[in-house]
Amino acid sequence: QVQLVESGGGLVQTGDSLRLSCAASGRTFSSYTMGWFRQAPGKEREFVARISRSGSSTYYADSVKGRFTISRDNANNTMYLQMSSLKHEDTAVYYCAADQRIVLPESPGYWGQGTQVTVSS
Repeated sequence: QVQLVESGGGLVQTGDSLRLSCAASGRTFSSYTMGWFRQAPGKEREFVARISRSGSSTYYADSVKGRFTISRDNANNTMYLQMSSLKHEDTAVYYCAADQRIVLPESPGYWGQGTQVTVSS
């Protein structure tokens, strides 16, 4: 099992940058495919980005492509989401997720508690 704890959320203005972190417990972090999801008020949860076990492969939702960067540090059991050029519509609770399958599924097996990101326009 793996436990996930997000941090780094906050209130920013349009155009600002923010970096989210996801710290994972356990000694097998590198065996998990990781990703970020978000849920805005009144909307369903949506996929944001995912990263392979080694970090060599990444994939993004069209809505964040070119603005967000996902990365991971397997030596320190941490995943990141660097968010730039933030828009009001990026406002949401951001969740990190993990799964032992090669490709992160739509419903990963493990979730963090979420961190709020609010972008004021």
